[in-house]
Amino acid sequence: MSLSLSPALRNSLSDWLAQLRAIDGRAENTLKAYGSDVAGFLAFQSSNLGEALGPARLRSLRQNDVRAWMAHERGRGCSARSLARALSSVKSFIRWLAEREGFDPTAILAARSPKFQRKLPRPLSETAAREVIGLVGSTPREDWVAARDAAVVTLLYGCGLRIGEALGLTGAESALPEVLRIRGKGGKERIVPVLPAARAAVAGYVRLCPYPLADEPAAALFRGARGGPLNPRLIARAMEQARLGLGLPASATPHALRHSFATHLLAAGGDLRAIQELLGHASLSTTQAYTAVDSARLMEVYEDAHPRARAATGRK
Repeated sequence: MSLSLSPALRNSLSDWLAQLRAIDGRAENTLKAYGSDVAGFLAFQSSNLGEALGPARLRSLRQNDVRAWMAHERGRGCSARSLARALSSVKSFIRWLAEREGFDPTAILAARSPKFQRKLPRPLSETAAREVIGLVGSTPREDWVAARDAAVVTLLYGCGLRIGEALGLTGAESALPEVLRIRGKGGKERIVPVLPAARAAVAGYVRLCPYPLADEPAAALFRGARGGPLNPRLIARAMEQARLGLGLPASATPHALRHSFATHLLAAGGDLRAIQELLGHASLSTTQAYTAVDSARLMEVYEDAHPRARAATGRK
């Protein structure tokens, strides 16, 4: 589907993304997704109307036009979750444009998001998390590479970092402090305590790394084989090899270690608000997903252990 937009609307889309980057501090991958979502919506409307789309024509769109786009997206296989995200992007852009151009965006903003079942986080058990870290650090490779991968996954599990946050550390943190100041999604900063195990893992990597990390404070802390910033896919590959070696499910990804960090803290009696701060979640409802995971595991233990529950399911 070709995108036929007036220069004014094309510039508006570019300005909106630039504002999200400069003021809100949105990550490049997030901006790319937002831009793709909105461009797809505008392209559909342009094709559906049979004319180039500009701000004046955009303000005349009605709910039926939005519903037609949503039906088209579902028809080409877009999931309810993905469509809900795309609609959220579209509403955000339209809200911004309406304030700028001075029109009433109610017709578009009133479109209802499709309902979908939110997926629960799938953490590893405490034993599996330790085994993954151990296996990643012992896989036959160059010593410094094994130490590097072990340090990264230890940060994901020990500090609850996202993979991008861990790989965003610089040479200035080569002597890892007891507390890290992490800039997460939306440019939001948070303070994260660093466990001794994580500090030791990073120190082991720094000691073996062939590149002068401490001498380059602005460069990436974690390096690839040629000295450039480490590609996150290499950590995903190391996790995959560990997962296969331990017989773990496909959900045992680098991000699952962050889920494990939160779930294990909660199971140990951690305060939900404190965990929200450690993870950098903007909304407590996002963190509350981990209470559902904890409850689900509790029910599994109950059904496996309680005699009446075993009798009801026919288990012995």
